[in-house]
Amino acid sequence: MRLKLVTATSLLALCLVTTAQSAEINQDGANAVKDTLTKLLPEDMAKSGFISVNPAGTRYEIIYDLAKLLTKVDPAKFAISGLTPFSTFATPLDSGLWNIEGDNKLNVSGHFKDPDQKTTNFTYSIASIVYSGVFDPAISYLRSGTFAIKDVKVASKSEIAEVSARIASMDHKLSSTDSSGGNGRIDFVGSASMSGFVEQVSSLQMPPIELRAGSIHVDAKVNGLPAKQIREMVFFALEHLDEKELSAENTDKIKAIVKEAFPLLTSFSETIGVNDLAVINEMGKGGAKAFGYNLAIEGPSDAMRFGFGMNAQEISLDTPLMPANYAPFMPTNFDFQLAVPNLDFASFGDALMAVDFNDKAPEKTGEEMAKKLFRDGLLMVEFPKVSAKSEVYDLDMTGKIEGRIDTEKDYSMEATILARDLDKTIAAVQELAKTDPDLNQVSFGIMMVKGFAKTDADGRSRWDISVSRDGAVVVNGQQIKGPDGPDQDQGLETEQEPDQGQDTVPAPPQQP
Repeated sequence: MRLKLVTATSLLALCLVTTAQSAEINQDGANAVKDTLTKLLPEDMAKSGFISVNPAGTRYEIIYDLAKLLTKVDPAKFAISGLTPFSTFATPLDSGLWNIEGDNKLNVSGHFKDPDQKTTNFTYSIASIVYSGVFDPAISYLRSGTFAIKDVKVASKSEIAEVSARIASMDHKLSSTDSSGGNGRIDFVGSASMSGFVEQVSSLQMPPIELRAGSIHVDAKVNGLPAKQIREMVFFALEHLDEKELSAENTDKIKAIVKEAFPLLTSFSETIGVNDLAVINEMGKGGAKAFGYNLAIEGPSDAMRFGFGMNAQEISLDTPLMPANYAPFMPTNFDFQLAVPNLDFASFGDALMAVDFNDKAPEKTGEEMAKKLFRDGLLMVEFPKVSAKSEVYDLDMTGKIEGRIDTEKDYSMEATILARDLDKTIAAVQELAKTDPDLNQVSFGIMMVKGFAKTDADGRSRWDISVSRDGAVVVNGQQIKGPDGPDQDQGLETEQEPDQGQDTVPAPPQQP
C-alpha cells in the first residue's frame, strides 16, 4: 500500500543519519544533516528537494515533501491529492545520540493503473501520528521510542475488487540495552497493540468477507543483535546494488562483515495475541475468543532451538455448511507447538564464509550448508504439545520424530497420546454412524485402539507409541508390528527381455 511506502521512505531517510552534529543549531548544521540524509539516495531523488532541513530553535526540523518525488509521474497512470509535507524534529545530544519527535497526520486520495490498464481508486487517512524516541547514528536505528497512531482508514476500489479497513488505534514501544559481555551487541524489547480492527473484502470472484479483531497485542524480544554489523551489511548492499558481480576485494569485505555478525542473535521471541477474532461472510460466521501465535529461537550458536506454535480458545462456527450432527466434532480449543532443536548455526556460518557469492548454480553448496545446519543431515522435530478439545473428545499428544533431510524413509518416532472420556467419543461416533454407515469402521477402529490403552491416575487413556527406524511398532510395551523385511527386489537381478530371434530354453518341470 502507498501508506507503507510513505512510512518506509521516511524511516529509510531518517536511518541514513550517520553522525550527530554539534550542539550549536545553525544552517550549516542543517545542511550537514541534509547531506547525510541524502548521500546514499539515487541522484535524481536526492536532487528532487523532497528532503529539507531547517534550524528550529534548539533542534532541526526535517521536512519530507513526498509530492516532489512524483513530479515526473504520468498523472494518467498515478495521481494523488492531499499529500502534504510532514515533519520530524531532531535534537542532537552531547552523547552523540539524537532525540526525535513528530506529530503528523495523513489524508490522501488518488488512483493508479495496473499493468492491464485497469484503474484502482484509493483513499488513506490517519487522524494522528505521534512519536518520540532516541536515535543512535552508530547503528542507524532507534535505541528507544514510543509511537501512537489514531483512527486509520484505508480503502481501494477497482473494477474487480473492493477493499476497506479501519483501525481505531495502534501503539508501539521500543527499548534497548547493551548485551552482557561488552561485545557491542544490543538487546531489544518491543511491544505493540491495536484495537478496533475491521477489514472488508469483495470481488467479482468472491462474495464479501469481513474480518474483525477486538484487539491485537504483540510482544517481541531479541538479544545479542549485532546492530552495527547489520547496518554495515545494509549500506554495503545499497552501495553495490547495481553491480552484477562482486570483485574479490568486495567479496572478502562483505564476508568479513558477515563473519563478525555471526551469530546474528543469541535469542529471539515473539508472541501475538488476538482477541475476539471473527470472520463473516454470506455463508456464516466463524471465529475465536482468543487466538495466539508464538515463535522462539534460543540456545548456543552450535545448538540452537527453533520453536513455533499456535493456539485458539472458544472457537465457534455458525454456518449451514456444517451439518448439525457433525457440529459436536468441531474443536472448541486447540494448541499446536513444535520445535526443531540442535541447529548448528556456527558450522552453518563457517560454511557460508566458504561460499562463492558469484556462483550462478549454488545447488550443491546449498545441500552442503543444509547438512552443516542439521548436523550431517540429521533432523529432529519435537512436539511439546498438540491438543484438541470439543464436546465429544479431549486429546493431548507429545512426541518427537527423528530422521534425515535427504530421505523420507529413515526415521523413528516416539509419542504419547492421552484421551479423556474415550467412551463418550465412541458413543458420539456410533450415533453419527446411524446416518453415515461408513463411520462404523471408525467406531470399530477406536474400540480396537482402546484395547491397547493404559489408564492414568486421572482416568485418561494413554498410549506410549514407538516406531523404530526398522519399521517396528510398539504400543505400551506391546509389539504391534515387527521390523520391515528387505525390499522384495533387493538383491534380485533385473529380468531382461530375450533378444529377437533368440531361442529360449524352457525350465525343467518341477517334481511333485
